[in-house]
Amino acid sequence: MSIGEKIKAWAWRIKRDGLTLWFAGKHPATPWYAKAMGFFVVAYALSPIDLIPDFIPVLGYVDDVLLLPCLIWLTVRLLPAEVLAVCREQADKWLQVQGSKPSSRFGAALIVLIWIGVGTALWVWLIQPRL
Repeated sequence: MSIGEKIKAWAWRIKRDGLTLWFAGKHPATPWYAKAMGFFVVAYALSPIDLIPDFIPVLGYVDDVLLLPCLIWLTVRLLPAEVLAVCREQADKWLQVQGSKPSSRFGAALIVLIWIGVGTALWVWLIQPRL
């Protein structure tokens, strides 16, 4: 297997596991702490807006390449094995039928609220004292 094929397989697993967390959030046997962590990871993963915009050189892809896969991996580790197996099967079926992941308006709203909070904090900290 070439490096390109390994990277494609890894990216597909990350995509599937992101969708797996979406199904795990609805599963009754998922522990509350995994649901809480999964809720934020899924909202961010399915959001059409990135926390760090992709047009920012280097940093723009850090969340896509490092942050999101690490958060997905950590949250998947919190799931019980039987829940993980059932939810991965549901995610595989979804990807075969739909061909893409769903989108999250809540996730987009969450990212916008974070940017507003950061902008407000910067205003209060840097600009307001000079006025």
